[in-house]
Amino acid sequence: MIAIRDTARDADLEAWIRVRRAILPDESAYTVEFHRAQEGPDRLLLVAELDGELAGSGMADRSMVADRMAVAPRVLPWARRRGVGSALLRELAEHAARVGVGEVTATVEDDGSRAFAERFGFRETDREVEQVRALGGEVAPAVPPGIELVTVAERPELLEAVFPLARDQGFADLATEAPARIELDDWLREEATLPAGSFVALAGGEIVGYSGLMRHDNDGVAEDGLTVVRRDRRGRGLATVLKRAELSWAEANGIREVVTWTQRGNGAMRRVNERLGYEYRSVAVRMVAPLPLRVPSVAAPR
Repeated sequence: MIAIRDTARDADLEAWIRVRRAILPDESAYTVEFHRAQEGPDRLLLVAELDGELAGSGMADRSMVADRMAVAPRVLPWARRRGVGSALLRELAEHAARVGVGEVTATVEDDGSRAFAERFGFRETDREVEQVRALGGEVAPAVPPGIELVTVAERPELLEAVFPLARDQGFADLATEAPARIELDDWLREEATLPAGSFVALAGGEIVGYSGLMRHDNDGVAEDGLTVVRRDRRGRGLATVLKRAELSWAEANGIREVVTWTQRGNGAMRRVNERLGYEYRSVAVRMVAPLPLRVPSVAAPR
């Protein structure tokens, strides 16, 4: 029997975290305290049991694209193809419909997950690649004349001050099939969680660039946040300077690996990362489906 419930109890939220760590070991699952701080009327976390045993988890939350919610049904390998994923997806889609969005989006990492999503009407819209940089022998960058690099730890108010640049020229320029958006509260909560390794570039006191570094669940690992350079300053190597400053700080503070995700069309940032020695590791496919979801004509247990 399949049983699904929300994560109102800390024990269930801890179970949700265990599922994420088991299925996505290279990604952060965060802590109970972190997820409690993210709670809101749009966000839903679920755990699923099969015959009394932890079998999977689900997540639904607002997407960065307007009128969409991100959904993520996850099933532990032992419980797959027994209806758990379908039951989770239905619950998540019903929640999204109650919130009032018109579409749901999901990310799949393998052919089986893609085929499962397609049976419910999902179609591919984008791809992201993971790039990984092993640290060693990092050197602090030579800062161009007229540019000052300041960390968010040194001047915490800069994280909010950089938000307009991030929103209007960072997220707005992401190579997504629909415009991405970010709210200030989410930005302040989720970005630069390693403030001493997050750098703002100033020219004459004006913000001209930013690159953030974020905590990661895995010991010795950090994740690149947003890197953005003001449009009139692009093409002069400032993004490389900001990222070299991050890498130098990271190695000096015990980090051995930095990971980042970039979209399929974001060739400029991929090339910056390639020149810095990042290597490719995995690919994630972004898929979208209209609500209500298609009901598979043939049972598709998962």
